[in-house]
Amino acid sequence: MTRLSQASLAALPGSVAAPRYDRAAVRPGVVHFGPGAFHRAHQAAAFDTLLAQDPRWGLTGVSLHSRGVADALNPQDGLYTLARLDAETDYRVIGAIGRVLTREDPAAILAALVHADTRIVSATVTEKGYCLAAEGTLDFTSPAIAADLEAARSADWMPSSFTGWLVRGFQGRRLAGLPGVTVLCCDNLSDNGRKLEAATLALAEAVDPETARWIADHAAFPNAMVDSITPATDDALRRRVAAAIGQEDAWPIQRERFTQWVIEERFAGERPALDLAGVTFTGDVRPFETAKLRLLNGAHSSLAYIGLGRGLETVAEAMADRELAAFAERLMREDIAPSVFAPAGLDLQAYISDILARFANPAIRHLLSQIAWDGSQKLPYRLLDTVRAALAAGRPVVRLALPIAAWLRFLAAAAREGRPITDPLSGPLLQRAEDWRAVLAMREVFGELGADPRFVGAVEAGLAGLAAGRLDPACVH
Repeated sequence: MTRLSQASLAALPGSVAAPRYDRAAVRPGVVHFGPGAFHRAHQAAAFDTLLAQDPRWGLTGVSLHSRGVADALNPQDGLYTLARLDAETDYRVIGAIGRVLTREDPAAILAALVHADTRIVSATVTEKGYCLAAEGTLDFTSPAIAADLEAARSADWMPSSFTGWLVRGFQGRRLAGLPGVTVLCCDNLSDNGRKLEAATLALAEAVDPETARWIADHAAFPNAMVDSITPATDDALRRRVAAAIGQEDAWPIQRERFTQWVIEERFAGERPALDLAGVTFTGDVRPFETAKLRLLNGAHSSLAYIGLGRGLETVAEAMADRELAAFAERLMREDIAPSVFAPAGLDLQAYISDILARFANPAIRHLLSQIAWDGSQKLPYRLLDTVRAALAAGRPVVRLALPIAAWLRFLAAAAREGRPITDPLSGPLLQRAEDWRAVLAMREVFGELGADPRFVGAVEAGLAGLAAGRLDPACVH
């Protein structure tokens, strides 16, 4: 079978959407770190829509930790297929990415950052990729940051971390007399732009104070939030895509039809007209971000850990479990929603109903095991901030603590079975996993909550309920 490429685009069937612009005329205006599934399903698709009107916003991908995306996409001239899953699945070939660079070619990464056409540097590197400590500041003990500090002793240093690459790129732009750029975080971090800005300035101050001052004067770090359920690519998707497009695609992507991207109006220079692709620009992202992080992501993690403990595999299966689906709905409506200040025009109860319907979409095979990755990095933003808000308001936290208890049981099972987990703190977590109180005492995850008797008692009640096979908090007091 012919492999997807620029030369094979003309052979696509009429039912498959292809780029509606001259790819030869596209100029790379965005350098994106972390061109994995979510970025290619979401932000790259938005830029693909924009390119039909403005060819100056092409994407250059940078993959720091794996050659997989580069090896799949570069032979395809950056092209890949996006399958949108709904009652009827449609297929669209995305052409926004010109090439994918890897850490094996650091000079090319630096050249992309220090290029006159580059106006945005964006990232989906997951929460752990920002090397932040529990309080949201730069973690100078991170091995990647420590390596960058050592490397920066040389004038021609090449970083290890994403934050290091930002500093190195800004240093190069300053020395070349180029304008600043906008840095756009597209991960599920609360107040992500401000945290990334503070982390970048902290590293720059340690490496090159003059560049730190330049960043403060010339760069912008808007807050942003993104939302679209994106299951991992599997062989079944590859087969469906090959049948639909009549060609081989090494790494197609799938997501639900729904997509949301909200960006703060805070740019260092020109703002791309992404509103043409449905992007919302606003003066304050935080209400949108909080609603999504706490309601959608918090419920997602809850379904993942509780569902895995009940022997379930996907989100749709978890929603077909009537007891678990009812628990998730009560959690969202009664325990999480009171901590969310809805932005203008957003009906929280309707938003919750929409989320529940999205979770139950039978066309989406979203693995609970995938959602369960990196719990130590995700749970502070997805659930623990809600726990803090509830405690501060004097509301009960027993139901909120149940998914935390499920995570503790998930860790203990992995430790007993000698099974690895995907988490940057996997070592310390698995060492403590048989003693749940020792896990709660990890301040890098729980902060002060691990010593709060109200929270500890609620987690203990949750553990007792789960051991007895119950989800109703009324049964675990």
